[in-house]
Amino acid sequence: MLWTIWWIWMGGALVLAILEMLLPGFVLLGFAIGALGIALLLLVGVALSLPVLLFIFAGLSLIAWLVLRRVFMLPRGQVKRFTTDIND
Repeated sequence: MLWTIWWIWMGGALVLAILEMLLPGFVLLGFAIGALGIALLLLVGVALSLPVLLFIFAGLSLIAWLVLRRVFMLPRGQVKRFTTDIND
């Protein structure tokens, strides 16, 4: 049962977090947080079947994405403007 090994989920979380740095948008970061949550559950010793693990992974990823969106979203109607140049 490959999906019950905690370090595989941790490795998946690490890969997703690295991909988030290359492709920003806070989508993959939510999946990375979900995979990290599953890894911690398995590390503690909770033994679950694959469908239950995937359901928890999807729920944790959705919650993480909603929290990230709430934290990093601009207030409604505002536009991000840059007043300085990186070369200045």
